[in-house]
Amino acid sequence: MARRMTTVFGHALAGRRAVATRLFSHSAPACTNRMYEPDYLELLKPKYPLYDTLNVTIKGYDFPLLESYQKFIHNVADSMDLEIADAYAQPPQKLNVQKFKPNSSVIDSEYKLTVYERTVQVEKVQAPLYPLLLRTLQAALPEGVTLKVTEHTWEQEESRYVPDRDLKELKQQLDEMGGASKKK
Repeated sequence: MARRMTTVFGHALAGRRAVATRLFSHSAPACTNRMYEPDYLELLKPKYPLYDTLNVTIKGYDFPLLESYQKFIHNVADSMDLEIADAYAQPPQKLNVQKFKPNSSVIDSEYKLTVYERTVQVEKVQAPLYPLLLRTLQAALPEGVTLKVTEHTWEQEESRYVPDRDLKELKQQLDEMGGASKKK
């Protein structure tokens, strides 16, 4: 009876080993020196390379025209199923332009101009869609508006915040008085 039980268990173990080798022989990679990775991980990778974050920056002198073009950029990105991460305005720049009379230092006319700037951040743009986006935006670019597309950097992120002049003045006064006092 004991012999009979060991033969039954022996046949059952041999059968399990055969099934196990059949299962793993089909799903195991041909190269045995690397770990097995499931096939669905390949499906998660994007089909085309992606641009991480692009800054679409527009500048112009006409505020309503610039706002309208920014809305157009949003609509184009939405229609192309692109992900808009953020959109923000930079502080306006005030310019004073003087026109002189020919061959003299006498001012003929003086103009005060304001340059407005808007930035739209677009994330994860597929490489084949980038030229299409750029050509569409260039074709619809209004007169007097400049368009610049760059990759996002931290310098651009810092430039969007207006410095607090009062806080800087107080810090400067504190430094002039001997710095911060230390508590005992």
